[in-house]
Amino acid sequence: MSTPIAAGSLRPTRTEIHTLPGGSAGTVEVTVQDRDRTRPYLLLHGGGGVPTMAGFADLLAERTHSRVLVPTHPGFGGTPKAAGVDDVAGLARMYVQLLEQLDLSDVTVIGNSFGGWVAAEVALAGSPRVSGVVIVNGTGIEVAGHPMTNISGLSLPEIRAFSFHDPSKAPAPASSGQPGPSPDVQAMLGYTGPVPFDPTLADRLGGLDLPVHVVWGESDGIVDAEYGKAYAAAVPGAVFTLLPRSGHLPQVETPEELLGALLDLGKF
Repeated sequence: MSTPIAAGSLRPTRTEIHTLPGGSAGTVEVTVQDRDRTRPYLLLHGGGGVPTMAGFADLLAERTHSRVLVPTHPGFGGTPKAAGVDDVAGLARMYVQLLEQLDLSDVTVIGNSFGGWVAAEVALAGSPRVSGVVIVNGTGIEVAGHPMTNISGLSLPEIRAFSFHDPSKAPAPASSGQPGPSPDVQAMLGYTGPVPFDPTLADRLGGLDLPVHVVWGESDGIVDAEYGKAYAAAVPGAVFTLLPRSGHLPQVETPEELLGALLDLGKF
């Protein structure tokens, strides 16, 4: 019999590989970091990979005594790309299957950047296991006059300059000086294709009937604040929060402010 974990004490992070049904090969493997508390959160990273979510996952787990799952999208972080899971909706369906396999309920899904697009598709999948979604500087919709910055030809230093209110707060990249996008950004482009949005997404978001909170860094140079307001406007009843002194990655640049914005609402 295992020893109970006292409230307020964080279990060590476990990294496990879960095998899920689906894909042309029959199964899909996804690597998941698990910060286990009680209430479950599913955190979905963007093109920067799991490192852009890990610190905030620790903060969220510690402050809320929650179970925080941080999966690595297949193809990111050196993990194998999943056969048959080749677009954003397919990735979202895979995560719904993960929630089923783990038998989780009352899950809040939090996605940043590309992960926000995946989170929106998870919400649209209609799983009863998902009770709310938080989209943090998400991508995926088309907003006239406010296009997403094309990062496919940018170097890591250039991407960081667009991503942070204060670029000095950007973590050092794993590699530098190499032309073109990082391997993780290339993996992301494998899901999105050359067009960084789904022209049907905004209209489909109009059918959602669960709590959605859209949080945006006001200094985002990848997708600006007006894009964020349009994201919130697409979802009936969605709440929009603008974070000052923050760019595209609030969970990295201003994690305390992001956590405060989530907890202030009380729904998440």
